[in-house]
Amino acid sequence: MKAAVYEGPRTVTVKDVPDAKIEHPCDIIVKITTTNICGSDLHMYEGRTSFESGRTLGHENMGQVVEVGSAVRKVQVGQYVVLPFNIACGFCKQCERGLTNYCLTMQPEPALAGAAYGFADMGPYQGGQAELLRVPYGDFNALRLGEDAAERQTDYVMLADIFPTGYHATEMAHVKPGDQTIVFGAGPVGLMATYSALLKGAGRVWVADHQPDRLRKAEEIGAIPINTAEQNPAEVVKEATIGLGADNGCECVGYQAHDPEGHEDASLTLNGLIDSVRFTGDIGVVGVFLPEDPGGAEAQGELEAQGKVPIDFGLMWFKGQHMGTGQAPVKKYNRALRDLIAGGKAKPSFIVSHELSLDEAPIAYEHFDARDEGWTKVVLHPNGHGNGQKR
Repeated sequence: MKAAVYEGPRTVTVKDVPDAKIEHPCDIIVKITTTNICGSDLHMYEGRTSFESGRTLGHENMGQVVEVGSAVRKVQVGQYVVLPFNIACGFCKQCERGLTNYCLTMQPEPALAGAAYGFADMGPYQGGQAELLRVPYGDFNALRLGEDAAERQTDYVMLADIFPTGYHATEMAHVKPGDQTIVFGAGPVGLMATYSALLKGAGRVWVADHQPDRLRKAEEIGAIPINTAEQNPAEVVKEATIGLGADNGCECVGYQAHDPEGHEDASLTLNGLIDSVRFTGDIGVVGVFLPEDPGGAEAQGELEAQGKVPIDFGLMWFKGQHMGTGQAPVKKYNRALRDLIAGGKAKPSFIVSHELSLDEAPIAYEHFDARDEGWTKVVLHPNGHGNGQKR
């Protein structure tokens, strides 16, 4: 089968690899029809993680079931399914608590928790930017889709990661109807956090970024854009709230945050939120932060290379703020969000800019990594249906 394989920093090739196959009675095999390039893939693409050369990328996946293991009871061949990026067992201590993002069974390193497809430090599992994908514990991990799945793939595939992840940011920030919320980052996850806050009935949502095309997307769905190349987000929000600040905020950038001139600063968005959010406000952090960054010393400093970020903790403590962190437990939200899509209440595909074939993955990574104008979200179709064009 063909797959998009990481060969080293900024090098992805599409090549033949061994077909995915059943390895355990609870496995299923999915023919991937739609898979996304995620912003967190770029950390690996740029060589800023421990991701190994020769592995297949891709953790935002959906497709059609083509084979099931002997112990699979619910999922059937022919069904369309979307796959949470978290690979979970369903029966460990963490999964029983709903924390499938920190599954203890599927992570082979005893001192760690959590597993994912094609992701650094989250197990040996291959990614889904390929024609086929092995899905462990298919009955638990696969979310079955309705009759409209084939026609609405660019909506449903967002349930694999970014829609639930954006929603998780608003959950950790405790966004409620009428709230005033600020989101740092207008990339795909930031736009999904913005969209989720609006779906929840937030009164005003500001979005801070310096990419004009992404800010335009935020404005199209009813958010207030703040171009960080021209304005200080904290000042904008405070001026609109008699100096108090937003009720809550979401961090959707991560450890490679950088200013409009391109200078990296892992503390940039965290400190921006601490400044922007009012006393006793809540902050949800879903941007990726890691305990070690191979390129961190050169790009930022020795401390940042070890995951040590100099945040304004004194101000955060003084303001009595609360901060929630970590990857999203996708299964906690994906069924409800699926039903919002099916019922016509949500259409997360508004972020999609390009639908391409798997063979075009190398050029897609190049453009998406460069944040080229108009490349807001790339969808790949390993088994056809890519139109090769901007939407």
